[in-house]
Amino acid sequence: MADVHDKATRSKNMRAIGTRNTAIEKRLSALLTALGLPFHVQDATLPGRPDFVIPDYQCVIFTHGCFWHQHHCYLFKVPATRTDFWLEKIGKNVQRDKRDMAQLHEQGWRVLVVWECALRGRQKLNDEKLTERLEEWICGDGSTAQIDTQGIQTLD
Repeated sequence: MADVHDKATRSKNMRAIGTRNTAIEKRLSALLTALGLPFHVQDATLPGRPDFVIPDYQCVIFTHGCFWHQHHCYLFKVPATRTDFWLEKIGKNVQRDKRDMAQLHEQGWRVLVVWECALRGRQKLNDEKLTERLEEWICGDGSTAQIDTQGIQTLD
């Protein structure tokens, strides 16, 4: 199947995809603020530049887009065009995520991944459920977990 856009239009569209202060980051920021947790954003001194760093609890939070980080949910679909290119690109993202998480653990950080599908879309968690999951993990003692449409899963 051919791309519906010419190369220049596709390039323009791809450049417009933000990497900071995205809608899902804004939603998570509002929830963390409502919990009264002091946090830093986009800490470039840490591996992977976590989206949120909560030093008081020695934890970091990543907001991962389901497409860009290959989450196996309804939001991830392998592109029909340039499939090999996209699978290689996304595969590198997944490998980098694993490396960054391992380095963060070595430095004593706890890591939470909040998937895009938990924050937006038809199956997203409401603010109350999401806040409960965040607070449960942040105040707990698990070292690695993820939150998606199914709730929270510990990855320790």
